[in-house]
Amino acid sequence: SAEAKTDKKKNEGKLKVFFLIASDPFVFSLVKHMNCVYICFFQMPKKEESEKSVTKKKTKEEIEAARTLKRKLKEEEEQQRWRWWEEEKYEAGIKWKFLEHKGPYFPPEYNPLPENLNFYYNGEKLKLGLRAEEVALYFAQMLDHEYTTREVFRNNFFKDWRKEMTLEERMLITDLEKCDFGEYHNFHKQKVEERKNRTKEEKQVLKEANQKITDEYGFCMLDHHRERIGNFKIEPPGLFRGRGDHPKQGLLKKRIRPEDVIINCSKYMKSHVPEPPAGHQWKEVRHDNTVTWLASWTDNVQGATKYVMLNANSKLKGEKDWEKYEVARQLKSRVDGIRAQYKDDLKSKQMGTRQRAVALYFIDKLALRAGNEKEEGETADTVGCCSLRVEHIMLHDSLDGEKCVVEFDFLGKDCIRYYNKVPVTKRVFKNLKLFMENKQPGDDLFDRLNTGMLNKHLSSLMPGLTAKVFRTYNASITLQQQLKELSNAMDQNTEKLLSYNRANRAVAILCNHQRAPPKSFEQSMANLQAKIEGRKEQLTLAKAELKKAKKEAKGNSDTKLQFVVEKKKKAMQRCEEQLLKMEVQATDREENKEIALSTSKLNYLDPRISVAWCKNMEVQLDKIYNKTQRDKFAWAIHMTEKDFEF
Repeated sequence: SAEAKTDKKKNEGKLKVFFLIASDPFVFSLVKHMNCVYICFFQMPKKEESEKSVTKKKTKEEIEAARTLKRKLKEEEEQQRWRWWEEEKYEAGIKWKFLEHKGPYFPPEYNPLPENLNFYYNGEKLKLGLRAEEVALYFAQMLDHEYTTREVFRNNFFKDWRKEMTLEERMLITDLEKCDFGEYHNFHKQKVEERKNRTKEEKQVLKEANQKITDEYGFCMLDHHRERIGNFKIEPPGLFRGRGDHPKQGLLKKRIRPEDVIINCSKYMKSHVPEPPAGHQWKEVRHDNTVTWLASWTDNVQGATKYVMLNANSKLKGEKDWEKYEVARQLKSRVDGIRAQYKDDLKSKQMGTRQRAVALYFIDKLALRAGNEKEEGETADTVGCCSLRVEHIMLHDSLDGEKCVVEFDFLGKDCIRYYNKVPVTKRVFKNLKLFMENKQPGDDLFDRLNTGMLNKHLSSLMPGLTAKVFRTYNASITLQQQLKELSNAMDQNTEKLLSYNRANRAVAILCNHQRAPPKSFEQSMANLQAKIEGRKEQLTLAKAELKKAKKEAKGNSDTKLQFVVEKKKKAMQRCEEQLLKMEVQATDREENKEIALSTSKLNYLDPRISVAWCKNMEVQLDKIYNKTQRDKFAWAIHMTEKDFEF
């Protein structure tokens, strides 16, 4: 600057620094030359007034009007809600008396790839037929995925792909290693990017199109009430993945046609039967009001029957949940007798009875799933209690200061590992040693027991009792006990919610509901910790300001100074509350990073326990259940009083 030249001595060793923020209309470049640093600033062109996005601050009246509208809509929704739980139940076995729907929505037909895209075999360009091209594209779409490197996946895919080829294609394409799907893969990636970069207008058009499909196919009339359907869209064709090292991964999931689908609806006029897509017909039309499904078909990979069912908040689903928890509640009055019986059975002279008793002991104490019979090699190697093998347990006479310890290690449902070290009674321990005698690691632990036999025995002890009811009972009773132990009505809301989540976590651990930590977990925790540190600094400052204000106001009758003290006091309290909330949030996140709380909350915990707890602790229900969950458990919310006991 000119000042620097005229007064060099005065400015020697000094440097003027300018801090820029994101909103400043400047960019700069930096160049080093001859021990000097040149910084060149460029002013950005100003935006036109029309381009500026001005967010108009809402007035108090507008905010209040929005709240009033929200309350009104909520009240209207409640008034329109079908309170089926207040109606008289149908006779045993009858699920509905009127059912009308449009049938399932089928995915669009395959759209051929552009003519300029080529598939190469052994370096030679090859034009595939439509069926072979479609299946090849499924594989090409997955080239970035680890699945396509697995030998089982590749072999299964190639075997099914060849079935879709013409005779000429089969004779030519004999080795997957010589296939080049590169252009197909690049085309797929391009389409993915295009979907990501859709404009707001394009997204809106797509949203409206999807909503139109939902309005047409996503609802049905059940007993003359409009109910939402859960999975009304038929799954599109593709390659089967499965969980874990599934032996069928890579097989082709074929396109489902109307000719594969069975429809279930009312048997009144012909108009109540949904029309199949043009040029097609249904496999069969049934009128069975003892079942809850609307449509069904058979999956070609697993051979399992797939169903179109109603949404989780529907009457049929709600009734099923209610009945499930009522049966589990009935177990409470009989569980002591059942436990006494299986303890006696541990000493039975019959080996099958002893095995059943030990299995029941595990199901009761560890909330293990019963396990289902499966054909060997047909599914991933997952097991439950009745299908445990010798290799899945280790017996320790003494371990970590405990006697008679059983070490479990196996893959449970959804290929989730179950690993646990559990001390058991001497009688159970001796029986396990007996069951393992003269057996190989791959032999069944309970070779004289299966799930059907176990559930048949349970139903003889109490109508409707199954291994799953035991699991539901133990989960719900654990939640209720934990809430009583952990909750304190004098705590702040954030602490009450932490207690609830800890009680929920105890159930999730019991039921082995695990999850992988979120990918962004470390970063989000670091961000939260930084906020906590910042809030601590604010609290220190707020305390200092309060102390100073009190000192100035001491012995002074000026009301203004007293007002300042109160203001500083409230600011400090607000800061303390915010800090506590953040610290509780950090604790909660850390404790639950590998635990899936929602699985047990939605499937194994009687919602009436949570509703009663909220009423007793004066906690808003939306802090426990989100909107979807509140709709699912509407029956429990409306019928539960403060004094509910599971």
